[in-house]
Amino acid sequence: MSTPRTFSHIGLSVPDLEAAVKFYTDVFGFYTIMPPNEVVEDDSAIGQMCTDVFGAGWNKLRIAHLSTADRVGIEIFEFPENHAPDKNLNYRQHGTFHFCIQDPDVEGIVEKIVAAGGRQRMPIREYYPGEKPYRMCYVEDPFGIVFEIYSHSYELIYSSGAYAS
Repeated sequence: MSTPRTFSHIGLSVPDLEAAVKFYTDVFGFYTIMPPNEVVEDDSAIGQMCTDVFGAGWNKLRIAHLSTADRVGIEIFEFPENHAPDKNLNYRQHGTFHFCIQDPDVEGIVEKIVAAGGRQRMPIREYYPGEKPYRMCYVEDPFGIVFEIYSHSYELIYSSGAYAS
């Protein structure tokens, strides 16, 4: 049996790097580890890494690094001429379609998200109405990135058999 690994970071692509850094630091209090800067396609270590991932001809990008209180990284990219997908929640397409941020005050954090230009995609719901205080809500940041808010840890919510009838 293998040992569970830790989660290091997630990468987000946005149209406005400074606005995204401001949103995630102001709304969630994430730490700025590395402020926005530019990376260019060249022979530097980071330039070569980007070419390995994106292929030749990517030219340049802008990037910033944030961190959550539990040391999970949020790597934010701004690519020239990037564009929003036709569907920002294409749940039938394979791949990542959301991430989740935990806050015990779901109602309060959803209000902050909306006040900062984001969107609430659904009512705040309870997993065990009247029994346990586990709540959740899907939201969007101002750039159309869909994510989820949980009131409690993933382990607490699902170890109780959240979908059992």
